[in-house]
Amino acid sequence: MTKKKILFLGETYRADAITWMNGLKEFGDFEIITWELKTPSANFRSRLLRIFEFSMALFQIKKIIQLHQPDMVIAERTTSYGFLAALSGVKPVAIAQQGRTDLWPEKSFLLPLKKLIQHYAFKKADMIHAWGHVMTISMKQVNVDMTKVLVLPKGIDLEKFENKNTEITSKITAIVTRSLQTEYRHDVILKAFDILNKKSIDFELTIVGDGKKLSTLKELATKLNIENKVCFTGRIPNTKLPELLQQSNFYISMPITEGVSASLFEAMASNCYPVVTDIPGNQSWIKHRENGQLIAIDDYKMLADEILWSFENSEHRNTAVLKNRKFVEENADYTKNMKIIANKYHELINTTRPQ
Repeated sequence: MTKKKILFLGETYRADAITWMNGLKEFGDFEIITWELKTPSANFRSRLLRIFEFSMALFQIKKIIQLHQPDMVIAERTTSYGFLAALSGVKPVAIAQQGRTDLWPEKSFLLPLKKLIQHYAFKKADMIHAWGHVMTISMKQVNVDMTKVLVLPKGIDLEKFENKNTEITSKITAIVTRSLQTEYRHDVILKAFDILNKKSIDFELTIVGDGKKLSTLKELATKLNIENKVCFTGRIPNTKLPELLQQSNFYISMPITEGVSASLFEAMASNCYPVVTDIPGNQSWIKHRENGQLIAIDDYKMLADEILWSFENSEHRNTAVLKNRKFVEENADYTKNMKIIANKYHELINTTRPQ
């Protein structure tokens, strides 16, 4: 039997995209063809070039479709690749909202255009992915047909992210695994650890990944005199991440906006105690002082206080991490969830007729 082909529109280097595509290959026996924009959006000039590339994208996508004859198109982000998928002419189409809302940043001068684009993508899609319930709130506000929405995270590999945590309990060994971008507020984390350092609290802080804030954050760590206790790993292979998580007893993430974070699931699976921002995307999974801590945006003093409280309450922390592992096993198992998604795609392909 000939393999079904899926055209994936999105940034193939992203961990979320890799998980999505690999799961479809493994559990759906799909062949994946990809296309993505080549221009980064690093500054104003490159963003203009990216918009120009986007305006010419449909022509390139149509050529790929003509060459490969995909059975289905899937795409991430309802305001960019999802819109292109809706215009592609291929049926069925599945699109994924990536954040709490893809209408971001909220003060963008392109917001009215993004709303129109998103409305069209939602209307034309045969399936819409919400990786968590927090994403359905904005969908309902714009009257999306919720019968098309599948609320299910892609999940994480529970064999890779094991719960054999090798933490050092005599001190705080914290890890941050988010991209070094402004919206993830690594500076708030460093300021909180400066407070702990001044209280003579022993710690090791590992900051994983790369991004445009790397040099600024290194300078801040030096300025705060905590550079000898902070390790910036830079970009690491995915195979190294489970080991680093299993050597940590705290996972810290301070974004100002959040959809569904695979990084949080990975930490919860690895018995790291989560301390995260008090925003809707995190409130879906974390209850304050029950299975983690919720911190007000940009409040580094509260962050320091709550890290210290949970470190001193080790019995609470140990109970919480066991509860978190069970939760992830039940709700975010990559093997189980990706089988469901792959089967849904096969059903769509078999039942959807070209219009």
